[in-house]
Amino acid sequence: MENLFAFVVGGLYATALFMMLRRSVVKLVIGLIILSNAANLLIFTSGGLVRGAPPLIPEGLYQPVGAIADPLPQALILTAIVISFGVLAFAVVLIHRAYEVIGADDVNEMKSTDS
Repeated sequence: MENLFAFVVGGLYATALFMMLRRSVVKLVIGLIILSNAANLLIFTSGGLVRGAPPLIPEGLYQPVGAIADPLPQALILTAIVISFGVLAFAVVLIHRAYEVIGADDVNEMKSTDS
């Protein structure tokens, strides 16, 4: 299963790189979103794909019984999802405002403006 996730992560990284190399700012932001999702999937896969119980220790014991899922990668991914949503919201507002002022979403046209 890890091999499948490795190919999926590689495909997502390639797609993100392709989208980020386009001239459109919207495609650049879509590429950044795909890149952050690929990084999240990579962290999730590196945490280990096990069918374990939730990371809860029963009362009265000091160690978990059986295989449990590692909670650290899950917490990191949850934090990364929240941060990437905030960055996405900021980028959408920034693109909208730049399009109102400049009238184009091409990166090369944005360089040649005087405003």
